[in-house]
Amino acid sequence: MTALPLVFDAPRRATPPRHLADLDPSDRAEVARELGVPRFRLDQLARHYFGRLTADLEAMTDLPAGARETLSGLLPALVTPVTERSCDGGATRKTLWRGHDGTLSESVLMRYPGRATVCVSSQAGCGMACPFCATGQGGLQRNLSTGEIVDQVRQAAAAARDGALDEPARVSNVVFMGMGEPLANYKRVIAAVRRIVEPAPDGLGISARGVTVSTVGLVPAIDKLTAEGLPVTLAVSLHTPDDELRDTLVPVNNRWKVAEVLDAARRYATTTGRRVSIEYALIRDVNDQPWRADLLGKVLRQHIGTSRVHVNLIPLNPTPGSEWDASPRPVQDEFVARVQAAGVACTVRDTRGQEIDAACGQLAASHQA
Repeated sequence: MTALPLVFDAPRRATPPRHLADLDPSDRAEVARELGVPRFRLDQLARHYFGRLTADLEAMTDLPAGARETLSGLLPALVTPVTERSCDGGATRKTLWRGHDGTLSESVLMRYPGRATVCVSSQAGCGMACPFCATGQGGLQRNLSTGEIVDQVRQAAAAARDGALDEPARVSNVVFMGMGEPLANYKRVIAAVRRIVEPAPDGLGISARGVTVSTVGLVPAIDKLTAEGLPVTLAVSLHTPDDELRDTLVPVNNRWKVAEVLDAARRYATTTGRRVSIEYALIRDVNDQPWRADLLGKVLRQHIGTSRVHVNLIPLNPTPGSEWDASPRPVQDEFVARVQAAGVACTVRDTRGQEIDAACGQLAASHQA
Protein backbone atom coordinates (compact mmCIF):
# COMPACT_ATOMS: atom_id res chain seq x y z
CA MET A 1 0.00 0.00 0.00
CA THR A 2 1.32 3.44 -0.97
CA ALA A 3 0.60 6.61 0.97
CA LEU A 4 -1.42 9.04 -1.12
CA PRO A 5 -1.00 12.84 -1.21
CA LEU A 6 -3.04 14.86 1.26
CA VAL A 7 -5.12 17.85 0.20
CA PHE A 8 -5.76 20.42 2.91
CA ASP A 9 -6.80 23.32 0.64
CA ALA A 10 -9.99 22.83 -1.35
CA PRO A 11 -10.01 23.67 -5.07
CA ARG A 12 -11.38 27.14 -5.74
CA ARG A 13 -15.05 27.15 -6.70
CA ALA A 14 -17.84 29.71 -6.67
CA THR A 15 -18.60 30.76 -3.10
CA PRO A 16 -22.03 29.60 -1.89
CA PRO A 17 -24.51 32.48 -1.51
CA ARG A 18 -24.71 34.16 1.89
CA HIS A 19 -27.20 32.50 4.22
CA LEU A 20 -28.77 33.46 7.53
CA ALA A 21 -26.89 30.55 9.15
CA ASP A 22 -23.58 32.10 8.06
CA LEU A 23 -24.25 35.13 10.27
CA ASP A 24 -23.24 35.49 13.89
CA PRO A 25 -26.05 37.09 15.92
CA SER A 26 -23.78 40.14 16.18
CA ASP A 27 -23.72 40.39 12.37
CA ARG A 28 -27.47 40.85 12.07
CA ALA A 29 -27.54 44.59 12.86
CA GLU A 30 -25.05 45.32 10.07
CA VAL A 31 -26.94 43.11 7.59
CA ALA A 32 -30.23 44.77 8.58
CA ARG A 33 -28.73 48.18 7.81
CA GLU A 34 -27.42 46.85 4.52
CA LEU A 35 -30.89 45.58 3.57
CA GLY A 36 -32.73 48.60 4.93
CA VAL A 37 -34.91 46.71 7.42
CA PRO A 38 -35.19 46.88 11.22
CA ARG A 39 -32.92 44.51 13.11
CA PHE A 40 -35.88 42.72 14.69
CA ARG A 41 -36.97 41.51 11.26
CA LEU A 42 -33.83 39.38 11.04
CA ASP A 43 -34.58 38.04 14.50
CA GLN A 44 -38.07 37.10 13.31
CA LEU A 45 -36.56 35.35 10.30
CA ALA A 46 -34.15 33.49 12.58
CA ARG A 47 -36.96 32.36 14.88
CA HIS A 48 -38.66 30.72 11.94
CA TYR A 49 -35.50 29.15 10.53
CA PHE A 50 -33.88 27.92 13.76
CA GLY A 51 -36.93 27.61 16.02
CA ARG A 52 -39.62 26.37 13.63
CA LEU A 53 -37.18 24.70 11.22
CA THR A 54 -38.70 26.30 8.16
CA ALA A 55 -37.18 28.18 5.23
CA ASP A 56 -40.59 28.75 3.61
CA LEU A 57 -41.04 32.50 3.55
CA GLU A 58 -44.75 32.19 2.74
CA ALA A 59 -45.25 30.46 6.08
CA MET A 60 -43.73 33.43 7.94
CA THR A 61 -46.98 35.35 8.18
CA ASP A 62 -45.74 37.66 10.94
CA LEU A 63 -43.38 39.20 8.38
CA PRO A 64 -44.92 41.79 6.01
CA ALA A 65 -44.79 40.84 2.34
CA GLY A 66 -42.23 43.55 1.61
CA ALA A 67 -39.95 42.35 4.40
CA ARG A 68 -40.25 38.77 3.18
CA GLU A 69 -39.17 39.80 -0.29
CA THR A 70 -36.24 41.80 1.10
CA LEU A 71 -35.09 38.98 3.37
CA SER A 72 -35.55 36.19 0.83
CA GLY A 73 -31.92 36.54 -0.23
CA LEU A 74 -30.84 35.32 3.23
CA LEU A 75 -32.51 31.94 2.72
CA PRO A 76 -31.09 30.68 -0.59
CA ALA A 77 -31.50 26.99 -1.42
CA LEU A 78 -27.98 25.88 -0.49
CA VAL A 79 -28.41 22.10 -0.40
CA THR A 80 -31.18 20.50 -2.43
CA PRO A 81 -32.08 16.79 -2.16
CA VAL A 82 -31.09 14.79 -5.24
CA THR A 83 -32.16 11.40 -3.95
CA GLU A 84 -33.20 9.85 -0.65
CA ARG A 85 -33.08 6.22 0.43
CA SER A 86 -34.54 4.56 3.50
CA CYS A 87 -34.01 1.22 5.21
CA ASP A 88 -34.10 -0.40 8.68
CA GLY A 89 -37.87 -0.25 8.67
CA GLY A 90 -37.79 3.47 7.97
CA ALA A 91 -35.43 4.24 10.87
CA THR A 92 -32.50 5.19 8.61
CA ARG A 93 -32.67 7.71 5.78
CA LYS A 94 -29.75 8.84 3.64
CA THR A 95 -29.91 12.02 1.55
CA LEU A 96 -27.69 13.03 -1.33
CA TRP A 97 -27.50 16.82 -1.57
CA ARG A 98 -26.61 19.00 -4.53
CA GLY A 99 -24.97 22.34 -3.82
CA HIS A 100 -25.46 25.58 -5.75
CA ASP A 101 -22.55 24.65 -8.01
CA GLY A 102 -23.51 21.01 -8.53
CA THR A 103 -21.16 19.52 -5.93
CA LEU A 104 -22.55 16.52 -4.05
CA SER A 105 -22.56 15.82 -0.32
CA GLU A 106 -24.41 13.41 1.94
CA SER A 107 -26.11 13.12 5.30
CA VAL A 108 -27.70 10.21 7.16
CA LEU A 109 -30.63 10.54 9.57
CA MET A 110 -31.09 7.70 12.05
CA ARG A 111 -33.75 7.01 14.66
CA TYR A 112 -32.90 5.16 17.86
CA PRO A 113 -35.08 4.55 20.93
CA GLY A 114 -35.73 7.97 22.42
CA ARG A 115 -33.49 9.97 20.09
CA ALA A 116 -32.48 10.73 16.53
CA THR A 117 -29.00 11.38 15.14
CA VAL A 118 -27.95 13.10 11.94
CA CYS A 119 -24.52 12.49 10.42
CA VAL A 120 -23.49 15.48 8.29
CA SER A 121 -20.81 16.33 5.75
CA SER A 122 -18.36 19.19 6.20
CA GLN A 123 -16.77 19.02 2.75
CA ALA A 124 -17.79 17.88 -0.71
CA GLY A 125 -15.37 14.99 -1.01
CA CYS A 126 -12.26 14.65 1.14
CA GLY A 127 -8.56 15.25 0.70
CA MET A 128 -7.29 12.87 3.37
CA ALA A 129 -6.93 9.98 0.88
CA CYS A 130 -7.72 7.09 3.24
CA PRO A 131 -7.80 4.19 0.76
CA PHE A 132 -10.64 2.22 2.40
CA CYS A 133 -13.05 5.20 2.37
CA ALA A 134 -15.29 5.93 -0.62
CA THR A 135 -15.05 9.68 0.01
CA GLY A 136 -11.25 9.55 0.21
CA GLN A 137 -11.13 7.70 -3.09
CA GLY A 138 -13.12 10.49 -4.75
CA GLY A 139 -10.85 13.36 -3.65
CA LEU A 140 -11.78 16.83 -2.46
CA GLN A 141 -14.08 19.13 -4.44
CA ARG A 142 -14.48 21.99 -1.93
CA ASN A 143 -15.27 23.00 1.62
CA LEU A 144 -18.92 23.38 2.54
CA SER A 145 -20.03 26.72 3.91
CA THR A 146 -21.38 27.15 7.42
CA GLY A 147 -24.86 27.58 5.97
CA GLU A 148 -24.57 24.38 3.91
CA ILE A 149 -23.58 22.41 7.01
CA VAL A 150 -26.27 23.90 9.25
CA ASP A 151 -28.98 23.45 6.64
CA GLN A 152 -28.29 19.71 6.51
CA VAL A 153 -29.09 19.63 10.23
CA ARG A 154 -32.10 21.95 9.94
CA GLN A 155 -33.67 19.92 7.14
CA ALA A 156 -32.96 16.65 8.97
CA ALA A 157 -34.52 17.99 12.17
CA ALA A 158 -37.63 19.11 10.29
CA ALA A 159 -37.91 15.76 8.52
CA ALA A 160 -37.53 13.81 11.78
CA ARG A 161 -40.14 16.00 13.49
CA ASP A 162 -42.56 15.44 10.61
CA GLY A 163 -42.26 11.64 10.72
CA ALA A 164 -39.74 10.92 7.97
CA LEU A 165 -38.29 8.13 10.14
CA ASP A 166 -41.63 6.30 10.22
CA GLU A 167 -42.62 8.14 13.40
CA PRO A 168 -41.98 11.67 14.75
CA ALA A 169 -38.59 12.12 16.43
CA ARG A 170 -36.40 14.94 17.70
CA VAL A 171 -32.82 15.28 16.50
CA SER A 172 -30.71 15.36 19.65
CA ASN A 173 -27.33 14.31 18.24
CA VAL A 174 -25.24 15.66 15.38
CA VAL A 175 -22.09 13.87 14.26
CA PHE A 176 -19.56 15.34 11.84
CA MET A 177 -18.71 11.95 10.33
CA GLY A 178 -20.04 12.37 6.81
CA MET A 179 -17.99 13.43 3.82
CA GLY A 180 -14.82 15.39 4.53
CA GLU A 181 -12.32 16.07 7.31
CA PRO A 182 -14.11 18.55 9.60
CA LEU A 183 -10.95 20.10 11.05
CA ALA A 184 -9.62 20.80 7.54
CA ASN A 185 -12.61 23.15 7.19
CA TYR A 186 -12.06 24.49 10.68
CA LYS A 187 -13.52 28.00 10.65
CA ARG A 188 -16.79 27.03 8.96
CA VAL A 189 -17.25 23.86 11.02
CA ILE A 190 -16.78 25.70 14.32
CA ALA A 191 -19.23 28.39 13.20
CA ALA A 192 -21.69 25.61 12.26
CA VAL A 193 -21.27 23.97 15.67
CA ARG A 194 -22.08 27.28 17.33
CA ARG A 195 -25.24 27.66 15.19
CA ILE A 196 -26.22 24.11 16.08
CA VAL A 197 -25.82 24.48 19.86
CA GLU A 198 -26.98 28.05 20.45
CA PRO A 199 -30.64 28.39 21.48
CA ALA A 200 -33.18 29.88 19.07
CA PRO A 201 -33.30 32.47 17.64
CA ASP A 202 -29.52 32.22 17.39
CA GLY A 203 -29.27 28.49 16.67
CA LEU A 204 -30.95 25.09 16.69
CA GLY A 205 -30.59 24.55 20.44
CA ILE A 206 -29.05 21.07 20.33
CA SER A 207 -26.88 20.32 23.36
CA ALA A 208 -23.14 20.59 22.74
CA ARG A 209 -22.80 17.24 24.50
CA GLY A 210 -24.85 15.76 21.67
CA VAL A 211 -22.40 16.99 19.02
CA THR A 212 -19.41 14.93 17.88
CA VAL A 213 -16.60 16.34 15.72
CA SER A 214 -14.36 13.76 14.10
CA THR A 215 -10.84 14.06 12.76
CA VAL A 216 -8.17 11.79 11.29
CA GLY A 217 -5.68 13.55 13.55
CA LEU A 218 -4.85 17.14 12.54
CA VAL A 219 -2.94 17.90 15.73
CA PRO A 220 -2.77 21.73 15.54
CA ALA A 221 -6.51 21.87 14.83
CA ILE A 222 -7.26 19.54 17.77
CA ASP A 223 -5.36 21.92 20.04
CA LYS A 224 -7.25 24.85 18.55
CA LEU A 225 -10.55 23.08 19.19
CA THR A 226 -9.44 22.47 22.79
CA ALA A 227 -9.27 26.23 23.30
CA GLU A 228 -12.73 26.95 21.84
CA GLY A 229 -14.63 26.19 25.03
CA LEU A 230 -17.13 23.97 23.21
CA PRO A 231 -17.83 20.77 25.21
CA VAL A 232 -18.42 18.62 22.12
CA THR A 233 -17.17 15.06 21.81
CA LEU A 234 -13.91 14.65 19.92
CA ALA A 235 -13.72 11.50 17.80
CA VAL A 236 -10.31 10.45 16.47
CA SER A 237 -10.33 8.15 13.45
CA LEU A 238 -7.32 6.06 14.45
CA HIS A 239 -7.96 2.72 12.69
CA THR A 240 -4.67 1.17 13.84
CA PRO A 241 -2.35 1.77 16.80
CA ASP A 242 0.96 1.39 14.93
CA ASP A 243 2.60 4.01 12.75
CA GLU A 244 3.76 1.57 10.08
CA LEU A 245 0.25 0.59 9.04
CA ARG A 246 -1.35 3.96 9.80
CA ASP A 247 1.03 5.69 7.40
CA THR A 248 -0.86 3.90 4.62
CA LEU A 249 -4.37 3.56 6.06
CA VAL A 250 -4.51 7.20 7.20
CA PRO A 251 -1.87 9.10 5.19
CA VAL A 252 -1.99 12.17 7.48
CA ASN A 253 -0.04 9.94 9.88
CA ASN A 254 3.03 10.74 7.80
CA ARG A 255 2.76 14.24 9.28
CA TRP A 256 1.48 13.54 12.81
CA LYS A 257 2.24 10.15 14.31
CA VAL A 258 -0.02 8.07 16.56
CA ALA A 259 1.62 9.28 19.78
CA GLU A 260 1.24 12.94 18.77
CA VAL A 261 -2.42 12.46 17.89
CA LEU A 262 -3.23 10.66 21.12
CA ASP A 263 -1.37 13.23 23.19
CA ALA A 264 -3.47 15.97 21.55
CA ALA A 265 -6.58 13.92 22.35
CA ARG A 266 -5.46 13.69 25.99
CA ARG A 267 -5.08 17.47 26.14
CA TYR A 268 -8.61 17.82 24.78
CA ALA A 269 -10.03 15.36 27.30
CA THR A 270 -8.17 16.99 30.22
CA THR A 271 -9.24 20.52 29.31
CA THR A 272 -12.87 19.84 28.43
CA GLY A 273 -13.62 16.94 30.77
CA ARG A 274 -15.11 15.10 27.79
CA ARG A 275 -14.26 11.50 27.01
CA VAL A 276 -12.58 11.03 23.62
CA SER A 277 -13.98 8.52 21.16
CA ILE A 278 -11.49 6.44 19.16
CA GLU A 279 -12.96 5.33 15.82
CA TYR A 280 -11.57 2.04 14.55
CA ALA A 281 -12.84 0.55 11.27
CA LEU A 282 -12.12 -3.16 11.54
CA ILE A 283 -10.76 -4.48 8.23
CA ARG A 284 -10.29 -8.19 7.56
CA ASP A 285 -6.64 -9.28 7.67
CA VAL A 286 -5.45 -5.66 7.72
CA ASN A 287 -5.88 -4.18 11.21
CA ASP A 288 -7.84 -6.86 13.08
CA GLN A 289 -4.98 -8.96 14.49
CA PRO A 290 -5.08 -9.80 18.21
CA TRP A 291 -1.71 -8.15 18.80
CA ARG A 292 -3.07 -4.89 17.39
CA ALA A 293 -5.98 -5.06 19.83
CA ASP A 294 -3.49 -5.51 22.67
CA LEU A 295 -1.34 -2.63 21.38
CA LEU A 296 -4.41 -0.40 20.99
CA GLY A 297 -5.37 -0.91 24.62
CA LYS A 298 -1.79 -0.27 25.72
CA VAL A 299 -1.22 2.99 23.80
CA LEU A 300 -4.61 4.40 24.81
CA ARG A 301 -3.92 3.63 28.45
CA GLN A 302 -0.47 5.24 28.21
CA HIS A 303 -1.37 8.38 26.24
CA ILE A 304 -4.94 9.20 27.31
CA GLY A 305 -5.91 7.08 30.31
CA THR A 306 -8.63 4.49 30.57
CA SER A 307 -11.23 6.80 32.13
CA ARG A 308 -10.99 9.38 29.33
CA VAL A 309 -11.34 7.23 26.23
CA HIS A 310 -13.79 4.90 24.54
CA VAL A 311 -13.13 2.75 21.46
CA ASN A 312 -15.91 2.73 18.88
CA LEU A 313 -15.30 -0.35 16.73
CA ILE A 314 -16.82 -0.03 13.27
CA PRO A 315 -17.50 -3.10 11.11
CA LEU A 316 -16.30 -1.96 7.68
CA ASN A 317 -19.01 -1.18 5.15
CA PRO A 318 -17.09 -2.15 1.99
CA THR A 319 -17.40 -0.08 -1.17
CA PRO A 320 -18.26 -1.81 -4.47
CA GLY A 321 -15.19 -3.32 -6.10
CA SER A 322 -13.01 -2.62 -3.08
CA GLU A 323 -10.27 -4.97 -1.87
CA TRP A 324 -11.30 -4.17 1.71
CA ASP A 325 -13.81 -6.28 3.64
CA ALA A 326 -15.27 -6.49 7.15
CA SER A 327 -13.69 -8.80 9.71
CA PRO A 328 -15.56 -12.01 10.64
CA ARG A 329 -17.67 -11.82 13.78
CA PRO A 330 -15.38 -14.09 15.88
CA VAL A 331 -12.40 -11.88 15.03
CA GLN A 332 -14.40 -8.79 15.95
CA ASP A 333 -15.48 -10.30 19.26
CA GLU A 334 -11.91 -11.24 20.19
CA PHE A 335 -10.70 -7.75 19.31
CA VAL A 336 -13.31 -6.18 21.60
CA ALA A 337 -12.45 -8.56 24.44
CA ARG A 338 -8.73 -7.81 24.21
CA VAL A 339 -9.22 -4.04 24.26
CA GLN A 340 -11.57 -4.35 27.21
CA ALA A 341 -9.03 -6.58 28.99
CA ALA A 342 -6.64 -3.62 28.87
CA GLY A 343 -9.17 -1.61 30.88
CA VAL A 344 -10.38 0.46 27.92
CA ALA A 345 -14.09 0.69 27.13
CA CYS A 346 -14.83 -0.77 23.71
CA THR A 347 -18.14 -1.27 21.92
CA VAL A 348 -19.20 -2.10 18.37
CA ARG A 349 -21.08 0.57 16.46
CA ASP A 350 -24.59 -0.37 15.38
CA THR A 351 -24.36 -0.91 11.62
CA ARG A 352 -26.99 0.91 9.61
CA GLY A 353 -27.91 1.25 5.96
CA GLN A 354 -25.57 -1.09 4.13
CA GLU A 355 -28.23 -1.73 1.49
CA ILE A 356 -28.64 2.00 0.76
CA ASP A 357 -24.94 2.91 0.35
CA ALA A 358 -24.96 4.57 3.77
CA ALA A 359 -21.19 4.49 4.24
CA CYS A 360 -19.53 7.86 3.76
CA GLY A 361 -19.27 8.77 0.07
CA GLN A 362 -20.96 5.67 -1.34
CA LEU A 363 -24.19 7.29 -2.47
CA ALA A 364 -22.39 10.18 -4.18
CA ALA A 365 -20.06 7.76 -5.92
CA SER A 366 -22.90 5.55 -7.14
CA HIS A 367 -24.86 8.61 -8.33
CA GLN A 368 -21.88 9.94 -10.30
CA ALA A 369 -21.27 6.51 -11.78
